[in-house]
Amino acid sequence: MINLISDTVTKPTPGMLDAMLSAEVGDDVFREDPTVNALEAKGAALFGKPAALYCPSGTMTNQIAIKVHTQPLDEVICDEYSHVYQYETGGYAFNSGVSMNLIKGTNGKITAKQVSAAIKPVFDWLPISKLVVLENTCNKGGGSYYTLDEIAPIAKVCKERGLRLHLDGARLFNALVETGESTQAVGDQFDSISICLSKGLGAPVGSLLIGEEEFIRQARRFRKVMGGGMRQAGFLAAAGIYALDHQVERLKEDNARAKEIGRVLEGLSYVSDVRPVQSNIVIFDLKAPWTAASFLEKLAEKGINASPFGPQTVRFVTHLDVTREMIDQSIEILKALDA
Repeated sequence: MINLISDTVTKPTPGMLDAMLSAEVGDDVFREDPTVNALEAKGAALFGKPAALYCPSGTMTNQIAIKVHTQPLDEVICDEYSHVYQYETGGYAFNSGVSMNLIKGTNGKITAKQVSAAIKPVFDWLPISKLVVLENTCNKGGGSYYTLDEIAPIAKVCKERGLRLHLDGARLFNALVETGESTQAVGDQFDSISICLSKGLGAPVGSLLIGEEEFIRQARRFRKVMGGGMRQAGFLAAAGIYALDHQVERLKEDNARAKEIGRVLEGLSYVSDVRPVQSNIVIFDLKAPWTAASFLEKLAEKGINASPFGPQTVRFVTHLDVTREMIDQSIEILKALDA
């Protein structure tokens, strides 16, 4: 099976498994797991921040960030495609008692001008604009990403207007291998950052929440109340360290292969539109009589697994377990369906 359903399906590499098996562990709830401590220190240093917190998932890191940065009756400003709005089960309302102020951006990206216009005046009958969330890369936006030149004006608006700025960096490293920008420069722009270790980076579990000491102190308490306190988590944290040390630069391959698939799809008669492919996600629309369901059924018969993204829309995601040969085979199958 050629699994293009997500970059969350990767298996640990032999080197990663070796690192996991040899990890030194302790009880992380007591902060006595040396491998978790090392991963947190590594993540914090990467982005020039003093502290970090290892969590089971990116949804948890995002939800904790919202919880720490806001109070009930506040609001979060983000693009309408944002993961924190679309795919986290309404956790912003359940966990934090806040509302969402959604901006219609371009492929999941918003501008400083839009953020400034979205900030509400202070009246008793309005929520208080408190937090802006950017997603890099944006999943529903087709893997689109912000450059530092696009982020900096948004950060400036937030600072001038007294709002916090959080980065949902689920696939941030897919963006950074394209832009060549540094993690330190990214860290300078945000109050908090979430990075996922289990998507393209290939770790089996985990995300890091990165920020200031007091922010992380509060985040640790919320992780506990959400059930995220872990014991001998160093076996998993070791995979995260290995991923950061060995599996960042290879993301260029995933991005390049996704772009290759995107170019092929643009020339097929049954495809009506392909979103701009900037990283490792390909989203495309089908012409009738194809539907996403019928198309995915046909692909499954040919040995390709992918995900629906709407009635006529399909998503492919490349990752480290998709080989060069699998890409070639996928392209042949896609072209054959055009016959």
